[in-house]
Amino acid sequence: MTDVNSERLLPTGNCWCGCGKQTGLGSFFAQGHDKIAEAALVAAEYGASVAQLLTAYGYAPHRGRPVIRAAVDAGHWEACGHDDGQNPPCWYCGTPESVRNHRRKYNHTSSSQA
Repeated sequence: MTDVNSERLLPTGNCWCGCGKQTGLGSFFAQGHDKIAEAALVAAEYGASVAQLLTAYGYAPHRGRPVIRAAVDAGHWEACGHDDGQNPPCWYCGTPESVRNHRRKYNHTSSSQA
């Protein structure tokens, strides 16, 4: 995997999706345009196929390398960790904020909180 943290990126004042809009101080994108740029990149480089993108980086179910697990292992995401002992453990993973929202919504506790 490439070291995505090797170059220090600085906002330029213009949206990085290429729309030409100005951005707020410290922002790379106009509101919502990060998702536009993400979709455009997948379209331009992988034929609009997220499956092709994942496979290009070695993430695919048949390769035994799930991208969700890689994000958790890299320390960028965390797992919900809820296990009530009666159902399969919760599979949900995401950013810390996303996991907090998920736990609140589904009344889950992490295994360390149980």
